[in-house]
Amino acid sequence: MDSTYLEPSLYTVKAVFILDNDGNRRLSKYYDPELYPTMKEQKNFESNIFSKTHKADNEIAFLEGMTIVYKNSIDLFFYVVGSAQENELMLMSVLNCLFDSLNHVLRKNVERRCLLDNMEGVFLVVDEIIDGGVILESDPQQVLQKVNYRADDNPLTEQSVAQHLTEKLALTTNILQSAKEQIKWSILK
Repeated sequence: MDSTYLEPSLYTVKAVFILDNDGNRRLSKYYDPELYPTMKEQKNFESNIFSKTHKADNEIAFLEGMTIVYKNSIDLFFYVVGSAQENELMLMSVLNCLFDSLNHVLRKNVERRCLLDNMEGVFLVVDEIIDGGVILESDPQQVLQKVNYRADDNPLTEQSVAQHLTEKLALTTNILQSAKEQIKWSILK
């Protein structure tokens, strides 16, 4: 038996990060504290990966003993990193889930400015997909459901404002009716 055989582990993702088209970090999460323990080492790793992948047409790279799957969109590069023995298809399913979920959260506008304007949603999506290096979800619809982003969530429009006001008016009417009933019964006692 080979001495380099590793036991299967749930901790499949070592890191996730998003870089802009200049190689600057926009988001990063490292799940293995021994992998790159300092910020300087992490940034060097990201820079090295970016220089090898930003002009390539591939979707997978093997670098520094790591399996890296990546995808780009307009001015962003998305990376998911696993160990050298990790299944590339699993890592790719995480990457696709991340990208598809962000595509929905950012309303099909996956670019740097929109990402920066919606960082809270971006972090929620990442945290719903991966927790401590363990893949929790690979279905974008499930991720979106968990972070409460629905396809019908649009910016305020005339119709959505009218609907919101109608709902609030109905709620207020119900509260007033309930208060009238309580006052009536307290006076009749």
